[in-house]
Amino acid sequence: MIKSALEKVISEDLAEIWSILTNEEKHRIIDAFEIHNFKKNQIIYAEGEAPEYLWCLLKGKVKKFKEGVGGRVQILRLIRPVQYFGYRAYFAQEPYVSSAGAFEASTLGAVPMELVMDLIRNNNNLALFFIKELSRNLGGSDTKIVNLTQKHIRGRLAEALIVLKDNYGYEDDNSTLKIYMAREDLANLSNMTTSNAIRTLSGFVNEKIITVDGRRIRILNEAMLKKISKFG
Repeated sequence: MIKSALEKVISEDLAEIWSILTNEEKHRIIDAFEIHNFKKNQIIYAEGEAPEYLWCLLKGKVKKFKEGVGGRVQILRLIRPVQYFGYRAYFAQEPYVSSAGAFEASTLGAVPMELVMDLIRNNNNLALFFIKELSRNLGGSDTKIVNLTQKHIRGRLAEALIVLKDNYGYEDDNSTLKIYMAREDLANLSNMTTSNAIRTLSGFVNEKIITVDGRRIRILNEAMLKKISKFG
């Protein structure tokens, strides 16, 4: 009964991978699959640690981040259900070069990378899946580097708000972002100081592009926000 329930969870949440596995490979995944629950702000893995798992976010919100000069944090990527992460370092045979933490209480599935590698050796479609995933992530990283280094702070913050909307969507009112971020996290996502993030948010409020209520951000003019992001 428990195994059957676990198979249902895996087949639904790992659907993209599940469809390219043989029955024998599926059973191996089921036998090794682990579910982990993380509290808000809890670290999933830390920079410098040895990679062990292919992680899949089942429920909640996760950030990948890295500490830079003087301990300043840069958020590298936002993870949404159902996305895979944490495997690049294993393929590269190196420790993690960044960390991952839960934005809020989150549930994750984990499969040992040793098993994943064994499956890849015998399943070309699975290998192609990870090549595609890594290629997408690399393209996204290239774009992010250019945006963070060339855009004005208004453009960077506007882009961050659009990224939050694209990743997590809106509340039932179709305008309030479905993620409540501290100003510091928003600044770390946009590559700016917290004070600059606060001032820029206030500017957007004055221009009636957004409203802010604590950590709740409501987008009033998404078209203008996209324009600022594009030309910022």
